[in-house]
Amino acid sequence: MSSTEADCLFCKIVLGDIPSTPVYETGLTYAFRDINAQAEIHVLVVPRQHYEDAAVLASEDPALLAEVMLAGVEVAKQEGIDESGYRMVFNTGPDAGRTVFHAHLHVLGGEQLGLFGRPYRTG
Repeated sequence: MSSTEADCLFCKIVLGDIPSTPVYETGLTYAFRDINAQAEIHVLVVPRQHYEDAAVLASEDPALLAEVMLAGVEVAKQEGIDESGYRMVFNTGPDAGRTVFHAHLHVLGGEQLGLFGRPYRTG
């Protein structure tokens, strides 16, 4: 693991090499609007340091994982969805639909979100 990866899309965004629309940032995290929004509000929160996914981040730097989560809460407050409700999601591994190999938290809200995962089944 290095602080940044030359071929990583989100590392390039954090460095400013690829433009983004910033929403919130700290010395350890950077939050920006998702260009393929899946809800009225869809913000990605990334650690500035490169970690492949949330599992690696949790294992190698749990304090930074907590900072990413706290940044997600601040994004929700700043975007005005903290009272109405929001969803925070990490996609880890191929079955989750992960497409960028840099740990990132999705913060979604601003509208009624659909059910998450499969519908409830009995029996």
